[in-house]
Amino acid sequence: MTKKKRWIVTFLTPSMALFIFVFLISMAQLGVTSFTDWSIGAPPVFSGLKNYIYLFTEDEEFQQSIINTLIWIVLQSTIHVSIGTTLALILRRKRWYTNFMRGTFMIPNIISSAALGMLFLCILNPQFGMVNSIIRTVTKSDFSQNWFLSSNTAFAAVTLTWLPYAGLVTILVMAEMASVSEDIFEAARMDGATDFQIDIKIVLPMMRNIIGTATVLAATSMLQKLDIIMMTTNGGPAGKTMNMPMHLYQTALTDNNYGLANAEGVVLIVLGLIVVGVIRGAYRMDK
Repeated sequence: MTKKKRWIVTFLTPSMALFIFVFLISMAQLGVTSFTDWSIGAPPVFSGLKNYIYLFTEDEEFQQSIINTLIWIVLQSTIHVSIGTTLALILRRKRWYTNFMRGTFMIPNIISSAALGMLFLCILNPQFGMVNSIIRTVTKSDFSQNWFLSSNTAFAAVTLTWLPYAGLVTILVMAEMASVSEDIFEAARMDGATDFQIDIKIVLPMMRNIIGTATVLAATSMLQKLDIIMMTTNGGPAGKTMNMPMHLYQTALTDNNYGLANAEGVVLIVLGLIVVGVIRGAYRMDK
């Protein structure tokens, strides 16, 4: 082995060992125990496909959590990413309001999710919340809406706690835009292209890979979303805001059914791989 290869092996060994012992072995154990009846205080007992059959044929709340999660993934991949990309295109021009918009738009993204959940609990509180107070003032009525606990509004209320705040997407797209030579834009302007035409026909096509990356990050974040839902609705009412991580958490730590929870974890991982594959194919990120 050459000296160069020895250095490569030396630097790769710690990260590979960390991946094997922390992730690979854990995922293998997750897959194996998903075929068992297992709870704390009792050893795992092999049960075949029982957990998976139960999840997809009898557990209606889990099935609803898949639907909710997929809806949120679609919303994140379209509306959320579009908001962030649009703002990046606006801030690229460096007008007088650029620094102000950049600062104010990033504030919700630097607040912890738990704090953001508490903030929205106050804003949408049925008694003293700002939204209900404004509606009561405008309509001169005794309007009172419990946004998080009403089956008609809970899903929309939870979604609005994260959907508009696409600061990470904006930062990623702006960073990629900064690497593009200004000469390209100057040449387009000399040919008579407007700012809008430059954005649509030059900037966005050049940003395809980074927008695809931002879409992957935004979509997969919905496979991890737990804290805000736990702080606001806990998956209710009647499962209207239940997602897969929240259902997995309740199955494991509330119901003490780790075998079933691990089966949900396997489904969550498979769904994540499918989502990443679909997005990469849609954006042709390998080309």
